[in-house]
Amino acid sequence: MAEARISSERAMRLALRLARRGAGQTWPNPSVGAVVYRGTRILGRGTTRASGGAHAEIVAIENARRRHGPNALRGASMAVTLEPCCIHGRTGPCTDALVEAGVRRVFIGCRDSHPKVSGRGIRRLRRAGIVVDVGVLEPECRTEHRGFLSVQERGRPFVSLKLAATLDGRIATADGKSRWITGQASRQIVHRLRARSDAIVVGSATARTDDPRLDARVTGRMPVRPVRVLVDSKLRVPVSSRIYRVADVERTWALCAPGARGIAVRNRLGARVLECPVRGGHLDLRKAFGRLAREGLTEVLVEGGGELAAALLRARLIDEFHWFVAPKLIGGDGRPALASLGLRQLAKAVALKEVRTRKSGDDILLTGSIGDFP
Repeated sequence: MAEARISSERAMRLALRLARRGAGQTWPNPSVGAVVYRGTRILGRGTTRASGGAHAEIVAIENARRRHGPNALRGASMAVTLEPCCIHGRTGPCTDALVEAGVRRVFIGCRDSHPKVSGRGIRRLRRAGIVVDVGVLEPECRTEHRGFLSVQERGRPFVSLKLAATLDGRIATADGKSRWITGQASRQIVHRLRARSDAIVVGSATARTDDPRLDARVTGRMPVRPVRVLVDSKLRVPVSSRIYRVADVERTWALCAPGARGIAVRNRLGARVLECPVRGGHLDLRKAFGRLAREGLTEVLVEGGGELAAALLRARLIDEFHWFVAPKLIGGDGRPALASLGLRQLAKAVALKEVRTRKSGDDILLTGSIGDFP
């Protein structure tokens, strides 16, 4: 009995797995996955290279050529998680490469929201006689590209918030000690969350108290270097902190108020200082995160502390929640996981959707979304 042909959904699921390999490494471009196949054979696979490198479609085509020769591409199909680009940037248009390769059919997960691409890549392929099907596993593909789509459709990165607290909602003792509330298994999950993010964001209080490195250490994975973003309106975090004493200090970005003291010394160290508007005596977080999007960041992970987390919730800038709960009690004199949200009615409490729970060693991880994006 003949082996069943590869379905478009099966090919797209493989493309999604390929896309996940590049998460956190390709910004400002999305990490796209692409698969070239014919009948029952996978001819080539591709993941978007780091910024400035080849897009997934090109990588998959070249992979197929090396393995099977150029003629194998004639009449083949491709599954790609995002609409192929049709513009000249650091690389040539992927649509032209598909036409030249002789691909006969293209299955697309979701449209590209970039105004110079949206729908145009699809039209370019169809004008060339390629059969195009759009929307294969679209919800999954939009979720995979949520950071890129958020920048294009909302002008800001997709923002996840991670908090680690005790059963009574405390993130530290009264004197600020927080290492370690959660166990090793939870900390490994956090490093995986960091690794798929373009940047890790912390507030000045957390940076002064914990002096974190904000790196991503994931066993068996290519080294990932997320940008370290410090929300520090008055630049109070000293330059002796570890966030500034790193080899790749150019990946330390500080968000501060215009004219804050200490800008020059941080620039001399090699760090980036982004001056952002102030509103009500504090950084305007909406405009600050909009600035991060303009600088190329698409998906960021916020790791606290309680004041920054609450401010972002008040500004409705949180899209996803990761709350680690440790089976410990600190008591009322401990520091709360969240500062005031200014709520006066229970009906206005922040509600998580699609909540998922899992065991993490002795801890419990609750993950949920806020809002409807993507």
